[in-house]
Amino acid sequence: MRAGLIVIICTFVMSGCVATPQPLTDRNSQLTQGNVQMNLEVGETTKTQVLEAFGAPNITTRDGAGREVWTYQRAAQVAQSSTKEQYWTIILAGQSNSASGFESNSRMITLIIKFDNHDVVSDFRSRTSNF
Repeated sequence: MRAGLIVIICTFVMSGCVATPQPLTDRNSQLTQGNVQMNLEVGETTKTQVLEAFGAPNITTRDGAGREVWTYQRAAQVAQSSTKEQYWTIILAGQSNSASGFESNSRMITLIIKFDNHDVVSDFRSRTSNF
């Protein structure tokens, strides 16, 4: 009985020491132009480092020479609203002027990474589109 209690306590203590992995959605949100420039270096960055920085690619293909090509695409929606109100009063006449607006735009980033035969980045291109 006592040994079973010790096993249960050890299980709870050990489970508290396990690091929880970062969710995939958090890693995927790290795909920005700044992070691309900071994390990718031709001839240096490995596939493992790319996976750690950006998560899994959307598309994996091979080019004409048989080298692996990873494509990432991420979209973001940016919304902003504003309200402006003014009120003027003159002795007998009044005027009310109010304006409100809502602005929404989308941003898309596409990253294409080519790897050499040693699973190291051989080339990459990124593009950001706003619409």
